Amino acid sequence: MSRWRARFGLRTRLVLAFLLVAAVSAGTTATLTYREARSAILDQAQGTAISSFRDQVQALGTQLPIEPESFQETLRQLARQGKPRTWVVFAEYGSLRISSGTSPVSTVITPELRRAALGDPRGSFQRVDKDGAPWLTIAVPTVFTTGGSVRPTGLVLYAVMPLTDEEASVRAMVTAARDGAVPGLAVALIPALLAARSVLRPVRDLRKAAHSMGRGRLDTRIQVKGSDELADLAHTFNASAVELEHSVDELRRAEARARRFASDVSHELRTPLAGMLAVTELLDEDAARLAPDTATAVRLISAETGKLAVLVEDLMEISRFDARAAELNTDEVDAAQTIRKTLSSRHWTDPARFVTELPDGVRARLDPRRFDVVIANLVGNALRHGHAPVALTLRTETGDDGVTRLVTEVADHGPGIRPDALPHIFDRFYKAEAARTRSAGSGLGLAITLENVRLHGGTVRAANSPQGGAVFTVEIPLSAGEATP
Repeated sequence: MSRWRARFGLRTRLVLAFLLVAAVSAGTTATLTYREARSAILDQAQGTAISSFRDQVQALGTQLPIEPESFQETLRQLARQGKPRTWVVFAEYGSLRISSGTSPVSTVITPELRRAALGDPRGSFQRVDKDGAPWLTIAVPTVFTTGGSVRPTGLVLYAVMPLTDEEASVRAMVTAARDGAVPGLAVALIPALLAARSVLRPVRDLRKAAHSMGRGRLDTRIQVKGSDELADLAHTFNASAVELEHSVDELRRAEARARRFASDVSHELRTPLAGMLAVTELLDEDAARLAPDTATAVRLISAETGKLAVLVEDLMEISRFDARAAELNTDEVDAAQTIRKTLSSRHWTDPARFVTELPDGVRARLDPRRFDVVIANLVGNALRHGHAPVALTLRTETGDDGVTRLVTEVADHGPGIRPDALPHIFDRFYKAEAARTRSAGSGLGLAITLENVRLHGGTVRAANSPQGGAVFTVEIPLSAGEATP
């Protein structure tokens, strides 16, 4: 059934169902009509023949014993008077057999009819098929009245009449019904198509409206026509669309408020944080001359203030991405030298902790500041959550679309990323180590990395290496901002 539905569309199924109903209705009507008409035709011929033959036998007044030659002429007269057409009349009297003609119709008379004729003074009849031809056989015994009672004489007259004309009329009716069925189904196809069109038009409108809403046009509505079930469906769709539009609008307003709040808070915190950072720097310089407990507290305040400053800067950067205010300031640079500069500025140069494969001469058009953030975040993440050494690899690849991309890989030798964490590794504020309520990172580093790579028209993905450890792969077109599939 599912294959049948998949192969034929709703329109085809509706038309076929309509034609099937029409064919079943036409067939049922034709069958009932045929049965009634056939019975009427045969009953009429049968009734006429039985009534006429019975009346003629009763009026015959046969004298017994019978003279075969003279009685044969009597039988011929009865045959010529047959209604609705000429009969063949056959008489039986003991062992005597006399026929009005030469046709051997006595073989049509069945033993059942002979027994029925002897038991009923009014006679009996039977329709018989002999060698594919239909016959009507009538048996009427002659009787005499004695002492007020009716008694058979022993003479039984049989009338045999072919029903070929009636059967021909019935076959003509069947042929007419069959010949009329095909044009009837062809005519029924027109209302079937019209009915399918009227049913499918609202369905097509609903499909178009659903596609339109899927593309983001939440103000899409369906024009309601009529008051049937399809109209109720259109009303339901429109009501659902209104509720969905209101819900999405409210979510967008809530999201905008949340973004504005984060941006405003970040901006408001920058000024006091700048002052706090200046004070903590001075306190750090004098920490050596302070009491041990006081020095520890000063260094703790200084470290936490630094973390807060990084978090505020990350929040402001995320706010710029959300507001579509982030821009690329690209320049043609040597990718290997840019990565070395990132490592050197952060003192990540220990050969025991960092293994690099950075071929010179790979020129790419990048935003140096944003590319520096991408590399710094990935390497910092590898140091915090993985084990040394951290490997950095740089190469170029040309994809099937003909675009040459700069490929940068950052791999560590740590435990890797849990499979359930991989789909969320670039989510904001997501931390793979959920049990750690506090960590050195803010949970925004990889999210900012993703946004910076997207701004360059590239992609970044995370995976686990077969040798162990996490591997982050960044692919950026050599011409920054070039679209990637």
